[in-house]
Amino acid sequence: MTTPLTILEMSRRSGFSEPTLRYYEKTGLLGRVDRDPGTGHRRYDGATAERVEALACLRSSGVSVDGLRDYVRLVEVGVEAADELRDLFATQAGQLAAEIERLRVRHEYLRLKQELWAARGRGDDDTDVIRRLNEVLQAF
Repeated sequence: MTTPLTILEMSRRSGFSEPTLRYYEKTGLLGRVDRDPGTGHRRYDGATAERVEALACLRSSGVSVDGLRDYVRLVEVGVEAADELRDLFATQAGQLAAEIERLRVRHEYLRLKQELWAARGRGDDDTDVIRRLNEVLQAF
């Protein structure tokens, strides 16, 4: 990225709202955000944009704002915090894997309900679908 991004562009690129970007700046998550000398509007340089994108990825993966603070603090420490950063990512990856499994079960439930009602609509025997639905419900 050669041209700094406006707050609107950064918002669209990251998925964060403009108020969220302002809040993250105010609370120190973004570090210093440059301003256009003529207008005073925020301009996100390459390094800041990379940090925002990293935070957006972490946040959309379920990392709390406190977790984002920990991440920023540890990244600023550098290599000495490698073990802590590894643990942070391992913990979050485990939580995300569990959420993916919960979503997979919910998806299978909805797919089987669709199959059930299609069978009933055709007047077909739905015994097998009901059995498979009950198996999926046990996973909840």
